[in-house]
Amino acid sequence: MDINEAISGRRSTREYTTQAVDEETIHRLIEVAVLAPNAVNEQPCTFTVVRDQDLLDRISREAKSHMLATMPAGAQSAHFHSMLGNEDFQIFYHAPVLILISGNAQGPWIVEDCALAAENLMLAAYASGLGTCWIGFAQNFLRTPEGKHLLGLPSEWMPVAPIIVGHAKAMPMPVPRKVPEIRWIGQPQSR
Repeated sequence: MDINEAISGRRSTREYTTQAVDEETIHRLIEVAVLAPNAVNEQPCTFTVVRDQDLLDRISREAKSHMLATMPAGAQSAHFHSMLGNEDFQIFYHAPVLILISGNAQGPWIVEDCALAAENLMLAAYASGLGTCWIGFAQNFLRTPEGKHLLGLPSEWMPVAPIIVGHAKAMPMPVPRKVPEIRWIGQPQSR
């Protein structure tokens, strides 16, 4: 699969089979993630792999409570309150694996570095026939002392990208994209 095919085909997957993702595949995805560009070649990304479904269920419950308690009012607020208030909603969609990408150093570009690694990981997963989804509902909770404690993360680490990975029940359909707004400044150089 070429890169354009992976970029145009990858979707956020929210329905997974119970089939496990083998350790070799997880290692391969992380190997590709660390090849992402990073500021000043600091290479700050760490990877926490969670395959314990009981732990994912617990984090889901606590993250939902945290989100409900801290979510500001806004356009999506009622929709999110409905989802997060549903006892049956599990924020990780029962995917077999969570790969949490965190930064292990202080710096102004930790979020960007981890996000670039996450994109590499998600594209490589899609190219391997797997589904992924960045779980924003987990982010703020995993940054709390309680969230870090549940995963045994050092207090100085900053969780950035909680990515679930698994075998999709079905690949989601493409969603329409807005036409990009492009501003041109300057004239092309003539040769």
